[in-house]
Amino acid sequence: MSILLGAAFLMATSAIGPGFLTQTTVFTQQLGASFGFVILASIVLDIGAQLNIWRIIVVAEKPGQEIANLLVPGLGYLLAVLVAFGGLAFNIGNIAGAGLGLNALTGLAPEVGAMLSAVIAIGLFLVREAGKAMDRFAQLMGIVMIGLTLYVALTSAPPVGEAIVKSIAPVVVDMMAIVTLVGGTVGGYITFAGGHRLLEAGLRGRSALPEATRSAVSGIGLASLMRIFLFLAALGVVSQGLMLDAANPPASVFKLAAGPLGYRLFGVVMWSAAITSVIGAAYTSVSFIRTFSPVLERNHRGVIIGFILLSTLIFMTIGRPVKVLVLAGALNGLILPIALGTMLVAAYRERIIGEYRHPVWMTLYGTFVVVVMTYMGGYTLVVELPKLFK
Repeated sequence: MSILLGAAFLMATSAIGPGFLTQTTVFTQQLGASFGFVILASIVLDIGAQLNIWRIIVVAEKPGQEIANLLVPGLGYLLAVLVAFGGLAFNIGNIAGAGLGLNALTGLAPEVGAMLSAVIAIGLFLVREAGKAMDRFAQLMGIVMIGLTLYVALTSAPPVGEAIVKSIAPVVVDMMAIVTLVGGTVGGYITFAGGHRLLEAGLRGRSALPEATRSAVSGIGLASLMRIFLFLAALGVVSQGLMLDAANPPASVFKLAAGPLGYRLFGVVMWSAAITSVIGAAYTSVSFIRTFSPVLERNHRGVIIGFILLSTLIFMTIGRPVKVLVLAGALNGLILPIALGTMLVAAYRERIIGEYRHPVWMTLYGTFVVVVMTYMGGYTLVVELPKLFK
């Protein structure tokens, strides 16, 4: 149970980062109660992606990049590069978010808060049983985030009845919002965070499939619970006609809902979200390259620490590079269909998964996710990014 919860919380807290908080509040302001439908639709897509990938990783008893290389030589290296680049770029934003969280909570300069947060994250990987320490920390921070956001949601007095009705019968359906949420919850390195953690903890083989399924669904459930509470908190604020601060929408939700105390609570939530995402991004990104070399495998903790230090150094020297983050976001949207498509094909290769027979309904479910995310990710790369870099 400890392993399953650890993997679920690692996936969920990796997803709940600064971008997660900002996306949820901005879309709530734009779509109002109809954003509830977007959340429900994204949950359906998220579960389809995670169920397929986690089960195939566990039954194949290999990490995602090794499965990809067995399927098509070199594909695993491409996947590893995409995941590592996306993880590094987003980790710069995560480090920045940790600094902003401590700034809101204590008044420390964001740069000082970022360095302190990096030290804490590195400290987790220096302890003897780093895996267990990471699991415990992710669980604690996840509970703190969900609990405090629930308090703010209750304080903001949202129109729950309207939210329920429009979650089923929305006034407007925003496909881009759905894809953005899916990419932010199970895109890039997040897709593999829990699955790789289960392998490292020794949960593998056909006998472990029920546990992998429960852990995957639990991870999506935890992330979705946080999304729903934050949506209700923001909906309560905007339904009163109050305007969110465009520079920091989630902070203004907490402040408008609960006053000065709410702003401090935002600091706790932002820091918790950012520091756990720093840990999840570093751990999972390195898990994609450590198997390619015995030297990297033996020294993977040092590589993880170097990954965190590099993210912090980039933030300290050039700040949060918006264009790099946007480019990484587009790649994140493409990593999911590449990764999920690869896993679905591998699920029908006996030399990879043995005698296991992947359920047809899961294959169809996953294929639907691949088609939707491929279209929207391709649109972003072809149409939106050229506008940004003109």
